[in-house]
Amino acid sequence: MLLPIHPVDPEGRKIQQVIQVLGAGGVIAYPTDTIYGLGCDLLQPKAIERVCRIRQLDPQKALLTLICKDISQIAGYAHQIDNEVFRLLKKNLPGPFTFILRAGNQLPKTLKNRKGTIGVRMPDHRITQAILEVLQRPMLSATLRSDDYEEEYENDPEEINEHFGNLVDLVIDGGIGGRIPSTVVDCTGDEPSIIREGAGELRF
Repeated sequence: MLLPIHPVDPEGRKIQQVIQVLGAGGVIAYPTDTIYGLGCDLLQPKAIERVCRIRQLDPQKALLTLICKDISQIAGYAHQIDNEVFRLLKKNLPGPFTFILRAGNQLPKTLKNRKGTIGVRMPDHRITQAILEVLQRPMLSATLRSDDYEEEYENDPEEINEHFGNLVDLVIDGGIGGRIPSTVVDCTGDEPSIIREGAGELRF
């Protein structure tokens, strides 16, 4: 199902529709400040399995991402964020960045990879923020990419619905999205390091 939602002023009743789908274990395609993503409720293991099947990911090996509403929510699922990393998050979030952190004990076992890490994001996008505000916990997310377009991320919600509509429960139409993914920053070493250049310019 394709659900148009205003990208600047999301309609509350439509956000509630999204929440109902997520709460029932559904999977959604949704817009962010970079590319469209696949998302589900963090507390729905079967939905997480579906996301991994759609993207053909092994959760034990893949770096899956939590989409969070604020830094305190990030801290609840990460292991001891030090002052330097906290300042980095505060300077750059919300924004087009994925930060790799050590996973904390609160993270569901299905999401714990062999490296003990997790990606975290706070997209600067009103629809995503509105969903998280009502959901009151993170979404699990993976990038949305079609096998027909290996080198590109799909950014037209109508085309996304055409290619993925039979695999997901809901495609949110928040307008044409971007094609450049987030910049990925590894914060698990001695110093934060950029491991994928993407959208945005990181401020240290």
